[in-house]
Amino acid sequence: MNKASQRLWRTSPLLYIALVVAVLFSVYPFYYMVVIATRSLDQINDVPPPFTPAGEFGANFGRVLDNDAANFLTGLLNSVIVSAVVTVSVVITGSLAGFAFAKLRFRGRNALLLTIIVTMMIPTQLGLIPLWGMIQDLGWYDTLLAVTVPFLVSAFGVFMMRQYAIQAISDELIEAGRVDGASTFRIFWNIVLPALRPAAAVLGLLTFMETWNSYLWPYAVLTPENPTLQVSLAFLSYAYYTDYSQVFAATAIGTVPLVIVFIVFGRQIIGGIMEGAVKS
Repeated sequence: MNKASQRLWRTSPLLYIALVVAVLFSVYPFYYMVVIATRSLDQINDVPPPFTPAGEFGANFGRVLDNDAANFLTGLLNSVIVSAVVTVSVVITGSLAGFAFAKLRFRGRNALLLTIIVTMMIPTQLGLIPLWGMIQDLGWYDTLLAVTVPFLVSAFGVFMMRQYAIQAISDELIEAGRVDGASTFRIFWNIVLPALRPAAAVLGLLTFMETWNSYLWPYAVLTPENPTLQVSLAFLSYAYYTDYSQVFAATAIGTVPLVIVFIVFGRQIIGGIMEGAVKS
């Protein structure tokens, strides 16, 4: 056993301990969310607080559904629709534009790319009032168009896919496709898009999470009768009283789609990395 292997062997127990501690810190908030979601309000206020799940989840979630002010099911459905549409659009447009900026030559390419990068540096809050006025003028207030259309294209998505395309796709591969008579779109579909799969999975995961957790803009353009999930959760809290058993029960249900999406995209990310490792 060489010195490097011996050093790795000595440090690996410490590394494993650090990883276990990190996992515990990451998982514990979700575990405690489940604990509170399965407890009654009186049990939540016990001293010391409970640390094991109970059997009150059905009753707590039933009160969430009976809460007309929250419109939880409507908010959950709206969030699924908006997040899915925005994620698919951002991945498609980001892949197309990223490929164009990375591998195609056209007039004004650098200036247009610089403009896209500059928009990433502008705080989102600065555009809320002008965008809200545009939504009113278009008649989109209190519709899902108001929380979908403004986010169908992402400057970050374009930049990220461009950077990945530069590294993952060689110019020789593109030229080989052209020699075989493939059109630009055929090259993108058959050559570029499969190579971009790991980056597209990461972008899709980040976009879905950001859209799913968005609160400020949906709160500004949607009414309590037509909310997204985060707005619906906010309406479970009142000015002087909050039933945390309801809030955490609704939050637990609202976390399930995120977990499913993470598992799906996680498999795509790992599969793309393994495929690239085999090819190399």
